[in-house]
Amino acid sequence: MDLADTTEQAAFRAQVRDFIAEHGAKAKAEETEGEALLSREVRAKTKGWRDALVASGWIAPAWPVEYGGAGLTATEQFILNEELAESGLSNVGGFGVMMFGPTLMIHGTDDQKREHLGKILRGEVVWCQGWSEPSAGSDLASLQTRAIREGDEYVLNGQKIWTSGAQHSDWMYMLARTDPDAPKHRGISLLMFPMDSSGVSVRPLINLANNHGFNEVFFEDVRVPVANRVGEENRGWYVGMTLTDYERSGIGNAVGTQRRLRGLLRTALDAPPEQTVLGRAGSGWRLAFTDRWIEAEIARLFSYLNITIRARNMVPNHEASMSKLFTSELNQRIAATTLRLYGLYGSMWDSRRSEAQSGKAAGGYLGAVSSTIAGGTSEVQRNIIATRGLGLPRG
Repeated sequence: MDLADTTEQAAFRAQVRDFIAEHGAKAKAEETEGEALLSREVRAKTKGWRDALVASGWIAPAWPVEYGGAGLTATEQFILNEELAESGLSNVGGFGVMMFGPTLMIHGTDDQKREHLGKILRGEVVWCQGWSEPSAGSDLASLQTRAIREGDEYVLNGQKIWTSGAQHSDWMYMLARTDPDAPKHRGISLLMFPMDSSGVSVRPLINLANNHGFNEVFFEDVRVPVANRVGEENRGWYVGMTLTDYERSGIGNAVGTQRRLRGLLRTALDAPPEQTVLGRAGSGWRLAFTDRWIEAEIARLFSYLNITIRARNMVPNHEASMSKLFTSELNQRIAATTLRLYGLYGSMWDSRRSEAQSGKAAGGYLGAVSSTIAGGTSEVQRNIIATRGLGLPRG
């Protein structure tokens, strides 16, 4: 693993920094909570930032140039994500850019590519993912949402749950069972359709931190054209697994963690002495903060490892699970450390209070609970590490 930039990489890093200096202010049009980032109001206010990224091909930097991307190497995309994260910025791609667009390039028809890829890049359409169901989470292949073919249409019935951003989305891509008699990993197809289709209903799910980030979505006799199937009928599981190859390197999460810790330290130093345990003997907060900082550096090294593997034209497998496991559990430890910093003030849960007054500490702690569930539970990641990384037998 080589942590140093080559001459070319250093030049590209300088180019990215110049771009951020010129256009970065457009990305900070409004401070919002994470679940609101896809709302039409925020998308409109950050249009200038998106347009600048689109013009450079950086909204989807690893996409081929013919599809509107920049054709960057894995290392260049890593540098771009790293610099954006260092500046507290996002390339506002979402599921469409991050996962569905690249999958469509591989498995989609020419008509599907022409219809959807340009709109994804321009931010005209926001996508959500219909994966989990009440009885199919980690064991996703057990999904029961049915799509019965009738001529040139599928008739869709069932339910999806934990659907992030469905309340803001224009289209959904989802997995449905098209052959109920086939083994569970077969007989599944990947379909896409507008969220305003007749028979689609979205109901909010409010998390422990009182935020509306995800939803349950119901389908009642929703008619989906066969032309909106991606890939072969009954082979959707394998199309869906292509999506997992296009998750980002993780550098944004690792760098974002360090920015979060720096902000926490500034807040602690600026807060009134009576509102933190910072100066109290025996509090142990300094040691806890030091541990979190070291762990954030380890998370960053995991990202470097994964991008080095990709740069060698290989796919991170158990290495990506190691990174995800460590980073998600670190997120929970940081939330707990933040709560400890404020002592009894940390339990004063009021999002209207400034962080210096500890108002967000309790909400952040509760919000971190889902870190080790979303994107694959810690148990699933440990199984992958054990079997694929260590070669241990399945239990």
